[in-house]
Amino acid sequence: MDTGVGGPPFGVSLRSFTYYQRTEVHQEIGARCTCIILRFHVQLSPPEPTMTPDTIRTVIGIIGNGTALMLYLSPVPTFYSIWKKKTVEQYSAVPYLATVLNCMIWLLYGLPVVQPHSMLIITINGIGLTIELTYIALFLAYSVGAARRRVLLILVAEVSFVAAFAALVLNLTHTHVLRSMVVGILCVVVGTGMYAAPLSVMKMVIQTKSVEYMPLFLSLASLASGTCWTAYALIEFDIYITIPSGLGVVFALGQVILYAIYYKSTQQILEARTRKGKADQIPMTEVVVDGKIDNPTGSGAGSGHY
Repeated sequence: MDTGVGGPPFGVSLRSFTYYQRTEVHQEIGARCTCIILRFHVQLSPPEPTMTPDTIRTVIGIIGNGTALMLYLSPVPTFYSIWKKKTVEQYSAVPYLATVLNCMIWLLYGLPVVQPHSMLIITINGIGLTIELTYIALFLAYSVGAARRRVLLILVAEVSFVAAFAALVLNLTHTHVLRSMVVGILCVVVGTGMYAAPLSVMKMVIQTKSVEYMPLFLSLASLASGTCWTAYALIEFDIYITIPSGLGVVFALGQVILYAIYYKSTQQILEARTRKGKADQIPMTEVVVDGKIDNPTGSGAGSGHY
């Protein structure tokens, strides 16, 4: 029971009541100071890092997609020439058929049921497959006879093989680890073959001492693409991407080194070829007539020789 407004409760001395009030005030002041300190600490604490390994990997993968797209589009001038001339001439469809197989295998590898969180692999290989099938369609349209049938049969065989392989993997293996391992091994085999294809061109460069048929742009694009995908695979280690991409870096770097070594000799070969071509085209005004001309008017045949 209160004795009055502001007074101590009944049975409590004035001294005890005063001490009780002071204690409450001190506790309130302490709580407010604690809140202020915590708020100040939150404001001064450094922000959470935004560039996580996943973010860096995604950025590198996007750059890798861009460089790979340049490689897929590099044959456009060739197929523009085929479309314009309405014939495939001596061009071979083998590189494009090999790329179609490579894209289909990597598409299978990137599926969520095989290797989750691989959307960048799906996007670039889906785009690449569309581009390469367009090249094959143009090749089929402007080739004839046995060449057309051979390309069509190889394409059907590749699609049938990948479809059968996918069905076996999805039905006989039941974990992501096992599926990614089986498909990944095939990706390494096919991808290594794709990246090793320029070895024949490098051999020709060494033999002829000319880089005329090894464009620097393609070598640099291959180097950039291989580097990006190797870095992408190393951040969250994926051996099935690392092996073919790492080999791609080695082969592309070898092409760039060969280009630097044989660039001057290539220019000398081209200049010599140009001079020879000019020498073979001698103007008629420079022909010297050896002998006497029977007809002084020049209307008859001369008795000399050229």
